[in-house]
Amino acid sequence: MPQHLHTPLLSVALAAAARGWHVFPLRPGSKQPALHGAARCRTTGDCTGGHLKWEQRASTDPRRIALCWETYPANVAIATGPSGLVVVDLDVPKEKNGEGSSDTPSGVSSFLALCERAGQLWPSTYTVRTPSGGMHLYFTTPPGTRLTNTAGMLAPLVDTRAWGGYVVAAGSTLPQGDYEITTADRVTELPAWLASQLQAPVTAPVAPAPLIVTGQATRRATVALERETAIVRATPEKGGPEGGRNNQLMVSARALGRFVAWGEIPRGMVEEAFQAAGEAAGLSAGECRTTIRSALDWSIRTARPQGAA
Repeated sequence: MPQHLHTPLLSVALAAAARGWHVFPLRPGSKQPALHGAARCRTTGDCTGGHLKWEQRASTDPRRIALCWETYPANVAIATGPSGLVVVDLDVPKEKNGEGSSDTPSGVSSFLALCERAGQLWPSTYTVRTPSGGMHLYFTTPPGTRLTNTAGMLAPLVDTRAWGGYVVAAGSTLPQGDYEITTADRVTELPAWLASQLQAPVTAPVAPAPLIVTGQATRRATVALERETAIVRATPEKGGPEGGRNNQLMVSARALGRFVAWGEIPRGMVEEAFQAAGEAAGLSAGECRTTIRSALDWSIRTARPQGAA
């Protein structure tokens, strides 16, 4: 293969594909897909039968990978679902007004506490450090299991990427730093105790008698919904799929879950409002649905009785 200026990133993509991981290009120095969107699709090539999204176009074919990377400094994304991966994303608290959020536990701290509560050791597996200081723990999906993305369902600042998600591969770079392998162990299967939590059916707590007529909402629930959806719409794009708008959507939807649990507002009304707000902020419809569902499930499950709140 001819030598090119950007051979290192081509090597990253080929190494990932050699492990059976499906890759696709990201914009140089970014976490955003470099592939065309539906609005610009000419229905040619891969899209002859209709527009294909990045998850469908991700590949392990060395020839196709070479065409994408041998002359283009694209970062490398791994489509987790097609690759048979579940990646646990441990994030760091976002800074506000230029000051660190040291009072907020990091995803690493939250995950460590999760392990301790389960009576389990920190799992040993292939691990990547992100430029922000977070961590990606790679696992293979248990046989016969199909998992999707979650946002904060396991613990605060602990997300997962599976079907419908992707992670940036080690060797890629952002303005603030590189993605680096910190633990080069083999990728182990997702521990059963984690898999069970990601698959566990949600059981809503016994709610007090509804305060309202079905299909309507109390004034305070309506005000809260209007406030939180406005915040989501106003959240600027920053940090790509692992932060920014998606994190705000999760936080805001969680804030409404207690009102759903108390019977003060229909869940469908909340989901519809946040879906519209998330898409207006630039998130995909699928990402919105996943985040809203996970956030509300968690908030309803953990809501305190109304009188104790």
